[in-house]
Amino acid sequence: MGEKKQKETTKNFYKILAILGCVLFVVLMVVSSMGSNWVNYFSAIKPGDSVTIDYTIRDNHGTPLVTTDKQLYAKVVGAGYTIFFGKQLVLQANQSTTKAVIPIPVYTTDTGWSNSFALLGVEYNTISSGIIGMKQNEQKTIIIPFNDSMAQVLSADQLKQSKVNLTEVQVGDKYPMGVSETPVNMTNTTPQASYIRVGEIIKKTSDYAVVNYANPKIDIQIASITQH
Repeated sequence: MGEKKQKETTKNFYKILAILGCVLFVVLMVVSSMGSNWVNYFSAIKPGDSVTIDYTIRDNHGTPLVTTDKQLYAKVVGAGYTIFFGKQLVLQANQSTTKAVIPIPVYTTDTGWSNSFALLGVEYNTISSGIIGMKQNEQKTIIIPFNDSMAQVLSADQLKQSKVNLTEVQVGDKYPMGVSETPVNMTNTTPQASYIRVGEIIKKTSDYAVVNYANPKIDIQIASITQH
């Protein structure tokens, strides 16, 4: 009986080894098929790395304004609300830009890909520094340190140029703006490149409205990393 049990134990031991061998073989096949990308998959982002990110830009209330998430885009559009579908953003980790505005191509069902959303330099720089240490597929919410300078006062005449009547707007209404080095009205005919920014009316008087175009929350997910 002892010899029989020993043979069965030995047989089971070889079965386990065979299974482990198969698992190891499969793992090696997967790793080899990934090439050098498997190294980046497990590596943390370092300064200078080129990083591709997916993102959702949100307003003060958490409402999504721009996203690379197809499901979220379809859900918002299906509910009858406006949202921009954006292309992935490629940036250098921990590398600041001196540009005031970085245009991101965006899509809507009405205009196609004919417009770009204005990602501000402060947003780009905060994302660039905030992704250090993250890994591929990791998610994070970036908080942008905006201040009162993101609010703009628009007189009744300025609103009228955009075919907007001051008496008809309410606090909380969305207000699309054109943004270049400084915010400009969407109907401005000045031959200056401007990109879409969605503001919110935060104050209204009988003479003017105050529009805040800060978007303080950006949800990001690391799509890929190219090491420096």
